[in-house]
Amino acid sequence: MHTTKIFAALTAATAAITLTACTDPATNTTNSAQSHSTDSTSTSSYDISSIPTVDEIAAMVPEDIKKRDTLRNGASTGYAPAEYMASDGQTPIGYDVDINKALAKVMGLKEGTTKHSEFPTIIPALGTKFDVGISSFTITPEREQQVNMVSYLNVGSAWGVAQGNPKNFDTSNPCGTTIAVQTGTAQETYAEELSTQCVADGKEKISVMPHELQTDIATKIISGQYDATLADSTVIGYTSAQSEGKIVQLGETFESAPQGVAINKDDEELTQAIQAAMQYLMDNGYLADILASYGAQDAALTTAELNPTVN
Repeated sequence: MHTTKIFAALTAATAAITLTACTDPATNTTNSAQSHSTDSTSTSSYDISSIPTVDEIAAMVPEDIKKRDTLRNGASTGYAPAEYMASDGQTPIGYDVDINKALAKVMGLKEGTTKHSEFPTIIPALGTKFDVGISSFTITPEREQQVNMVSYLNVGSAWGVAQGNPKNFDTSNPCGTTIAVQTGTAQETYAEELSTQCVADGKEKISVMPHELQTDIATKIISGQYDATLADSTVIGYTSAQSEGKIVQLGETFESAPQGVAINKDDEELTQAIQAAMQYLMDNGYLADILASYGAQDAALTTAELNPTVN
């Protein structure tokens, strides 16, 4: 993103506080914002049993993965509702977790597993520890140079503040404030660019506070340690619902961008199988249904593109 676009995007965002609920009350239990191991008390995963195996797609799966019979996903499980831990502190849940299971089912594999990994370590582990990275990865040219990316969502960024905006955070002028972000995300890069622009304009820099887990940020926002957080709009909406409105979205969603499944550049067969399986989930309504379980159905794309920013 060019710095000349930054403040234009922020100016376009309204200053009114709006509460967006990206959670389905039928499948999620409201709870106060807590640590990553207890941020959800009861969430039902999407039932993938009705999703069929597609023989043509199963035939595309690399032999080593067929033999293992498992699609291994790496995700940073502190980013609800996409990927986070159930109340037992050990079971990954969220729509990305369900999507991995659904892909595995279409591909004729016994299971799709998700294991926690800190966000910056996932991409380097693709092709060895993990087969795919389905962890809210925004598709960027830089990432496409490292890995293959298959698009499946379109998600914007949003500001989150404590209820009532006690710090009087202004989305059109974030200079001199303290902003929390998850390490390695597009929002961290965006916040750093904002800070650079502040300094270039002769204003005070932004104190960007990276955290490994987005869920750890919520408590600090509520307690007043930080002015605001910047994250995916689905994350801000879900956090708002789970915190009973103690965190709210400030202004409108902006800078929407596609997210994708990350796959090792050398895994051409797997890349083609993932793209075909994702397209099947899109065409048959399964992707939208999975997202609807978490109130995020509007984020679904209809075409699974490979490396879309370079096409």
